[in-house]
Amino acid sequence: MNKKKILIIDDDPRNIFALVHTLRFKSYDCLSCLSAEEALKILETNEIIDAILIDMMMPEMDGYEAIPLIKSIPSRKSTLIIAVTAQAMTGDREKCLSAGADDYISKPIDVDKLLIALSKI
Repeated sequence: MNKKKILIIDDDPRNIFALVHTLRFKSYDCLSCLSAEEALKILETNEIIDAILIDMMMPEMDGYEAIPLIKSIPSRKSTLIIAVTAQAMTGDREKCLSAGADDYISKPIDVDKLLIALSKI
């Protein structure tokens, strides 16, 4: 069985480190980047990416701007995108889903909830 590959997009290297460590322990392969701009370059190289975890609040281009751009790439229309945010305000889930995310998780990340969300791939 091939390991599923997850792209983690977050401007905080500590969050990336924690997620990569957790997901690799659960037998996922991980790629990571610090910006949505860098993520778009990775996604256009035809890398096999099964799911994307994207921080919604990043400088320059946030997740709300990036998700529609990701979904506009023909090979990424059906890629699972999970929005991740530390803000967890009323209406955030709906806002993330309306931007094109398939699921939503707030920080600190509950690993069990994350794994349930990733079970869709």
